[in-house]
Amino acid sequence: MTWDTAQYLKFADHRLRPAVDLLGRVASDAPTRVVDLGCGAGNVTRLLATRWPEARVVGFDPSPEMLERARTDHPTLAFEVADAASWTAEPPVDVLYSNAALHWLGDHARLFPRLFEQVAPGGWLAIQMPRNFSAPSHTSVATAASEGPWRATIEPMLSDPPTHEPSVYIDLLSPMADLLDVWETEYIQILEGENPVAEWTKGTWLRPFLGALEGPERSGFEAAYRAHVRAAYPPMPDGRTVFPFRRLFIVARRKT
Repeated sequence: MTWDTAQYLKFADHRLRPAVDLLGRVASDAPTRVVDLGCGAGNVTRLLATRWPEARVVGFDPSPEMLERARTDHPTLAFEVADAASWTAEPPVDVLYSNAALHWLGDHARLFPRLFEQVAPGGWLAIQMPRNFSAPSHTSVATAASEGPWRATIEPMLSDPPTHEPSVYIDLLSPMADLLDVWETEYIQILEGENPVAEWTKGTWLRPFLGALEGPERSGFEAAYRAHVRAAYPPMPDGRTVFPFRRLFIVARRKT
């Protein structure tokens, strides 16, 4: 699954705000080993390096496209190829930070405790994931899937929301944590441009569905999706569009 970095970064300011909010809750003063897991284009890795200039900060991501952009935009930072599903730390890290990445992976009941095990005692795990999957921006994929010859391709790809209720993560991480902070925020984003919500998801959630189609089926499915999303998020009189977006945050300190 390839990434279009230019499409993803169209709304870079809005995508960066949750990352900043998450970082602000990590109370680590002088870590020596910091990892940005699922670093994407590296704009958050830069924030980590600025916050902790004495630390060894490394960004990991499975996407060659994202890492190429990260290395181009941030040549002084370290980036390596790795998938969060199998990544391990040696030695354990002082801060394991992951912004808008882990919802792409399944089996959170196994994944989250395993990742917490990669954090040194007294170290910090910080995670942010979208929880907007019941909104029209995401449910319109299923609606549009039923409206054309692309149905046979798209419907088998549909699945339950990849993130769970906050209580699930509290139960998973509490046995290993001596401090646990879990919260949700709904950002009321005001976007510019023509049908910007469709442009937003085209850079993220819509990608694998479009990538599974070709030619007229791809363009037909995208047109159907865009029509539903535009109806669900009509522009205001000034042409801008309001796009509420809910996100889940987790900050945990590992027991010593």
